[in-house]
Amino acid sequence: MGEHSTWFSLFPGYETLRGNLEIYLGREWTWQVFQATHFEIDHLLGAVLVLLVLGLLALRYWLAVRTAGDRGAVPPPSLGARTLIETLATMIYGLMEGAMGPKHARRYLPLVGTLFLFILFCNLLSLIPGFVPPTATLKTNLALALMVFLLTHVFGVIAHGPRYFKHFLGPIWWLAPLMLPLEIVSHLARPVSLSVRLLGNIVADHKVTAIFFSLIPLLVPVPFLVLGVFVAVVQAVVFSLLSTIYIASAIAHEEH
Repeated sequence: MGEHSTWFSLFPGYETLRGNLEIYLGREWTWQVFQATHFEIDHLLGAVLVLLVLGLLALRYWLAVRTAGDRGAVPPPSLGARTLIETLATMIYGLMEGAMGPKHARRYLPLVGTLFLFILFCNLLSLIPGFVPPTATLKTNLALALMVFLLTHVFGVIAHGPRYFKHFLGPIWWLAPLMLPLEIVSHLARPVSLSVRLLGNIVADHKVTAIFFSLIPLLVPVPFLVLGVFVAVVQAVVFSLLSTIYIASAIAHEEH
């Protein structure tokens, strides 16, 4: 495999699919940091792979709970798909409960929990030689961050109606000309910070691990793999926790 190749490049029809997508998705314009790049679809295929893995885990979890019957409330003694999902869900629910309370945590757990699992498994893909993590590209991260940005305001409007937008004007009407630009800039900075933070950490971790694997593939990379797992979990938690805080602030504005 070459510099830009992964295991996906060995699949039949890979080059044909890549060429067809490049016609519609390839970028020819350049501006500021957006310079000419080597068009690839490995990040997209990696995201599809992660979705398939999560789908299989969800199916295994559903079957495990269904076949457990009355014992479904008791954690299984062995490590499996059910134990893994319940452990991760309990962890992220605990963080959400501390940020927005148990009522809202239960309501928004499907959204934030799905984000957490998707980002976590995408990050962990960087630890497997021959794969690139989908979160190592700005397009994936920005798409996730923009979704959180839009849903945050949608949830705010659902919770408070048109009055939700009053908080952009500040507590006193004559402060509106000052507060409105500040609020708009602060809100627009959220998806940028979410996406760039995740991108920088995952790219750096992926590059470091890949370099040590290429130099000394035995034993030496092990500490960096352990560090990579830690980075993958922390970055998924940070993204999910910040998303929770943004949603909590949107639905709680009326209370201030």
